[in-house]
Amino acid sequence: MAFILNIETATKNCSVCLSKDGVSVAVSEYAGEGYTHAEKLHVFIEEVLQKAAITYKDLTAVAVSMGPGSYTGLRIGVSAAKGFCYALNIPLIAIDTLELLTRKLTVQEGVIIPMIDARRMEAYTAVFNRDYQRLRETKAEIITDDSFSEIEGTIHLIGDGALKCREVLPFGKFVYHEDIIYPSALKMAKLSYDKYKISDTVDVAYFEPFYLKDFITGK
Repeated sequence: MAFILNIETATKNCSVCLSKDGVSVAVSEYAGEGYTHAEKLHVFIEEVLQKAAITYKDLTAVAVSMGPGSYTGLRIGVSAAKGFCYALNIPLIAIDTLELLTRKLTVQEGVIIPMIDARRMEAYTAVFNRDYQRLRETKAEIITDDSFSEIEGTIHLIGDGALKCREVLPFGKFVYHEDIIYPSALKMAKLSYDKYKISDTVDVAYFEPFYLKDFITGK
């Protein structure tokens, strides 16, 4: 029996899911206009443990969304995950954030492009087929009217980065799923358990989030 604590903080959605053998048993999440992860993350962790009536000592592993995404959000999530793994001497599992977002959508044809907002007209993107197999690596790219022109067929766009693309990438080959904006720890349950079963873990001491871009401070 494997209890895995799943943490997703790469976007504005602060999301925590406790899973048992790959099935979610409790979830707490909140997506607000501002980033409230520092205030809510540990509260949500306590909530899911209480809902499942277990303690920290019952955890088998911790899984964390590894990015790309918000620099601050990723640091908060990964720091918390590492802390639990160190204290409890349990393994750390890293889950790709764009794949996590992609798995919120089911399609019969075409490809899925998850898009996480990277400010202005830039987004973190990747390309997946309908079976969630990666067709193109993750990139930070500026969206223009020529973006994804090499892809034939229907293109499904999801994520907060897709919301700003309507004028640049009009309807036609592009299908917008505006109800799917942020990744959720709920979709981590099966992914993290599958990795746990084959010991696909990361080094707690040296693991770093996949920031993709350098952090830039502003006034």
